[in-house]
Amino acid sequence: MTTHTETERSDSRDRTGRDPATRVVVSYPEDLSEWGRFQVEKPSFRAFLRKTRDHAREGDEWEEFVGVGCCGNSLDVPLRVESIEGGTAINEHTEISYTVREACGIQGSWRVQSKGGPNQA
Repeated sequence: MTTHTETERSDSRDRTGRDPATRVVVSYPEDLSEWGRFQVEKPSFRAFLRKTRDHAREGDEWEEFVGVGCCGNSLDVPLRVESIEGGTAINEHTEISYTVREACGIQGSWRVQSKGGPNQA
């Protein structure tokens, strides 16, 4: 016989049986510009991560495009999972929070939009 608590627990798991994460702490490099920080810390970007990432493990690295804006200064931002509370499944209730880690030489500025930009082959 299944108890009410066991039913709730199984209902909260994702389709692979993973328990949901209550909080995922993600870091970005300290040399990410103010504009880039504003982009990744927006509620819509956090919602994007919840929809596009189904699980997380400490140490996972995610390269995420945040746009270049009008003379923006970021293209792809290297995010890293620093810690997880709860299980490993990410869902609509998972809190996404940020911390800053060491600089990584992220390149950006208006040059990301030009032929001579930092990602030129």
